[in-house]
Amino acid sequence: MIVVTGGAGFIGANFVLSWLAQSDEAVLNYDKLTYAGNLNNLASLRDDARHIFVQGDINDGDKLAALLAEHRPRAILHFAAESHVDRSIHGPAAFVTTNVNGTFSLLEAARNYWQTLSAIEKTEFRFLHVSTDEVYGSLSATDPAFCETTPYAPNSPYSATKAASDHLVRAYHHTYGLPVLTTNCSNNYGPYHFPEKLIPLIITNARAGKDLPVYGDGQQIRDWLYVTDHCAAIRRVLEEGKPGETYNVGGWNEQTNLSVVHTLCDLLDELQPKHSGSYRNQIKHITDRPGHDKRYAIDARKIEKELGWKPAETFATGLRKTVEWYLANDTWVSQVQSGDYMKWVDLQYNSKEQA
Repeated sequence: MIVVTGGAGFIGANFVLSWLAQSDEAVLNYDKLTYAGNLNNLASLRDDARHIFVQGDINDGDKLAALLAEHRPRAILHFAAESHVDRSIHGPAAFVTTNVNGTFSLLEAARNYWQTLSAIEKTEFRFLHVSTDEVYGSLSATDPAFCETTPYAPNSPYSATKAASDHLVRAYHHTYGLPVLTTNCSNNYGPYHFPEKLIPLIITNARAGKDLPVYGDGQQIRDWLYVTDHCAAIRRVLEEGKPGETYNVGGWNEQTNLSVVHTLCDLLDELQPKHSGSYRNQIKHITDRPGHDKRYAIDARKIEKELGWKPAETFATGLRKTVEWYLANDTWVSQVQSGDYMKWVDLQYNSKEQA
């Protein structure tokens, strides 16, 4: 058995689904079910005995200890995190609680459990920590892409708390010998993505006839990684990654935010055209985010060279699949757009002055 924290969220749910599509090894899915955790993401596993869901907080050390002692997993994959930069600017405390304190609590539970294992089980056990490229800070247009030895320079409460969690994971390996693995990924996109992030927000707003908000001039650059490619990379790191090592996972797809929005509009114009005009007409430039990082880029040569992983999807193929998924899943979209979510979108985007 493996344990997955945050397995009802966007990346975690995609990982659980892909894992059980390729393996009979059971998954204990541990998720607090905050606004971004959604059991509807896992509806296809409702009657699958290989999937055991437990609602819980990673800060609950006693509950974690009891579950580990009962189920005796061979690995813990830690996806659970607060992950939205804008939310971290408005409410950083939740990010410290989950990303820093929660990771510490999970590490303590994992260390105490690991120490009870036999010598062979200890050697085979893994704690895989899923992190982000944002811990490295921001790049200029001409800087080389982030590699595993790039110094940390986080610029938002979100990225600072993820950096802190990375440091804790590293420390537990060097201090206690816990066999940890860390992955730092670029921007994910794909099915089940909560519509506060750029790609699903643009798709859902466009179809609803709403403004398509773009921060500042929209020239911020991100590397985009299709979520199932990310899941495949994590499986490879779990299988063959060297304890104590970090692996950067990227899609080799640098795009400006404005270019992403334009491409989404063009795909929607093709797949679900409006009665008149283009979805591009709904684009609205708004006041830029405080401390907005200019560019992220991932150098993913290490994971390709050492573990043989590289992304299967191009940005064009992955984005088309994503748009087609949202067009085919109106029920899922309507269910996640709760009253609280709409209040958040209004606070974050609609209340900003036009740039």
